[in-house]
Amino acid sequence: MKDNIAEVAALQPDYLGFIFYDKSPRFFDGEIPTLPDGVKKVGVFVDEKISKVIELTKKHSLDYIQLHGNESKEYVLDLQWYLVFSNTLVWKAFGIDDDFDFSQLSIFENKVDKFLFDTKGKDKGGNGFTFNWEILKKYKLKKPFILSGGIGLNEVDSLKELLKTDLPIHAIDVNSKFEDEPGLKNIEDLKKFKNEL
Repeated sequence: MKDNIAEVAALQPDYLGFIFYDKSPRFFDGEIPTLPDGVKKVGVFVDEKISKVIELTKKHSLDYIQLHGNESKEYVLDLQWYLVFSNTLVWKAFGIDDDFDFSQLSIFENKVDKFLFDTKGKDKGGNGFTFNWEILKKYKLKKPFILSGGIGLNEVDSLKELLKTDLPIHAIDVNSKFEDEPGLKNIEDLKKFKNEL
């Protein structure tokens, strides 16, 4: 989120994401308005200093921290140490392509609350296209994940089929396919997506 936050929040999504990565066109440096009950705040960080992550987590009372860079297991453990007295949970994102090796996730399985699977591309998110969901059949861990990467109205039927499987899909992350410009969401398209899904 960047613009029209209140309008999107009124649709009662489970989560709203705020990108604290200054190289993103969706970089957020404002104040998060009061959100409706039940809408959780997710702060998205890319290889950020832990001190900065903690500072922004406290400032914005983030419910979740999404690590979208190349953060190591040691980084996650250090971050968790600072969060020990907090209710803030950590998600770890991975860029997926046809050659992705899911075995590398095992070192994070007991360190994070959820995984997020995004399309591997030139940018850290917001690439606007989906990865081949067939590769998810190789995912054998029990850890729930958020499905991300170029999901729009054209993917509704495919999503319905995917959600019938026994994959531990926790949530669907939508972004660039619902934007009129980076950070400005198309409310009518979001309503349609939510209703159809």
